[in-house]
Amino acid sequence: MVPVRAACTFLSLAPLLVLGVPPIWTQPEQVHLSYPGEPCSMVVTWTTFSKTESKVEYSLLGGRLFEMTAKGDATLFVDSGKEKRRMYIHRVTLTGLKPAAAYAYHCGSDDGWSDVFSFTALNNNTSFSPRFALYGDLGNENPQSLARLQKETQLGMYDVILHIGDFAYDMHEDNARIGDEFMRQIQSIAAYVPYMTCPGNHESTYNFSNYRNRFSMPGQTESLWYSWNLGSAHIISLSTEVYFYLEFGQELLFKQYNWLKKDLEEANKPENRAVRPWIITMGHRPMYCSDDDQDDCTKFDSYVRLGRNDTKPPAPGLEDLFYNYGVDLELWAHEHTYERLWPVYGDMVYNGSKEQPYVNPKAPIHIITGSAGCREKTDRFNPNPKEWSAFRSTDYGYTRMQVVNTTHVYLEQVSDDQ
Repeated sequence: MVPVRAACTFLSLAPLLVLGVPPIWTQPEQVHLSYPGEPCSMVVTWTTFSKTESKVEYSLLGGRLFEMTAKGDATLFVDSGKEKRRMYIHRVTLTGLKPAAAYAYHCGSDDGWSDVFSFTALNNNTSFSPRFALYGDLGNENPQSLARLQKETQLGMYDVILHIGDFAYDMHEDNARIGDEFMRQIQSIAAYVPYMTCPGNHESTYNFSNYRNRFSMPGQTESLWYSWNLGSAHIISLSTEVYFYLEFGQELLFKQYNWLKKDLEEANKPENRAVRPWIITMGHRPMYCSDDDQDDCTKFDSYVRLGRNDTKPPAPGLEDLFYNYGVDLELWAHEHTYERLWPVYGDMVYNGSKEQPYVNPKAPIHIITGSAGCREKTDRFNPNPKEWSAFRSTDYGYTRMQVVNTTHVYLEQVSDDQ
């Protein structure tokens, strides 16, 4: 019989025997969808921490599960923090989907599968009336709007989510573990509807590497800028950050501007504008705002609006470009408030009429929706806003938008405080 003292000594050493064995991380997590811009398709993106195959098994909802299989590939992403944490970002594109049909799917490999999720393929008909939730500045800490968004998404209230910059606060922190946790938090939204993004200032660390690696937007610009069509709208996503982080390449500013000009020229061809009369932009830092935080939009010579004169050559701003090409609606975040503007150009109000300011407006309409909830709380307003400020709220919340048809877009702000 083993003496009691010897048995206790042996047991106390037992945990030490397994500490040197590295865990195997083949389980998929952080699952999210995006629309690649091609009709009848969807991209599934997820993360593992060990190398595995990249497969999605899917089927029409209500049919025999996992009748179809699509394969993709994984990219190794090494975070630039001290630990140089390694993760594999998997991407699989599903093609040949039936418009407006519901699908069940899971992703992973024979080394581990995700939960079963579902999505509805986007309707590619130009008479489709898509419904969006949109917001920016949603953090891992104090994500006040998240629970409501999770429930409403799972109730089928939205076809697409637009996240207008600033994720997690911040994705790179704790050697990118905050990024991992945030992507797990939004999985209950983003695994069910396309989660479309643009970069914000909080993504800038290590040259936006967490943003560029974790998301899968259309085009070949690592999700920095792109455009896509849905219903009667042409939607453009852009990076306002090219005006502020010149150390990452001043050429990006001019490259994006030239791309925007070319994209708007194409969208404005009579045959294209007849089919998709709405042009909607989304970018993180607004051209106008009435917050009192001395940020770019509080200055008359805002970089985003008017450009920069301290570059060679001088960098053009975006206001004239968007005005000249008839952009209808400009969606912004960054300021931790909600603000709706009257139609504005050159710091002046151009309402359609006194009675109906938004009917046939003579300039773009701006919406700032950056109050979804983060550790920096909400911002304060200047007590004396300019004439272009139509409505302001410091409540936490997010925006709903529906492109109703070729003549009407509907927007409403949800207060999560009330």
